[in-house]
Amino acid sequence: MPWTEDDIKGPTRALIIASSVESCFCAGADLKELARLTDEQMTNYFLAVRDTFKALAGLPIPVISAIGSCALGSGFELALASHFRVISSNASLALPETGLGIIPAAGGTYRLAALVGDARAREIVMTSRQVEAREAYTLGIASRLVEVTRDEVDEDTTLLAVAKRKVLVEAIRLAEEVCEGAPVAVRAALKALNAPGEDSEKAMFDRVAVSDDWHEAVRAFSEKRRPVFKGR
Repeated sequence: MPWTEDDIKGPTRALIIASSVESCFCAGADLKELARLTDEQMTNYFLAVRDTFKALAGLPIPVISAIGSCALGSGFELALASHFRVISSNASLALPETGLGIIPAAGGTYRLAALVGDARAREIVMTSRQVEAREAYTLGIASRLVEVTRDEVDEDTTLLAVAKRKVLVEAIRLAEEVCEGAPVAVRAALKALNAPGEDSEKAMFDRVAVSDDWHEAVRAFSEKRRPVFKGR
């Protein structure tokens, strides 16, 4: 279901997705559970996952995934459905589906291709190989790379615990940076980027050009103060 104007009137400005455990951001579907499903049930399961990720990608506010360990299969697809990905240097990503006799079914193929290009996406999907954090950052899959070293580990913590904490801190920092902008402009920019093209850009510009936030920004500049945006 597409989001409407009424859906964006609340106070929420950004959404961060983070794991509650240290061992993995998201390991994807449970193969033992999938093995118990009929063909029809499995089809319905992946349809539900696909629709959920589509709705997530279509949110009118920025969605940020904080990845402090592995993201596999639909876990990687969950990250791809986000608008930003913050990844720790120890983390890795993979789409292992072809080795299991299926393919990514929740947007992984086309969302990955949109980020890295068709040729590189084919290689990653069809070999099922792991993409390490630094490569993910170089390819543009990750928006930010957070360095995690053994020097940060002591007797009271682990590398994964450090990574989990640091990527969440960086994801919050990124959200705060994005939210410095006018709410109307951030939403419009996100919509224009999600549906790239001159018509979409013009439609979004026409919307922000008459917004209260734009007029407030102009006044604030003239008065040499920070703007106070209202999201209108």
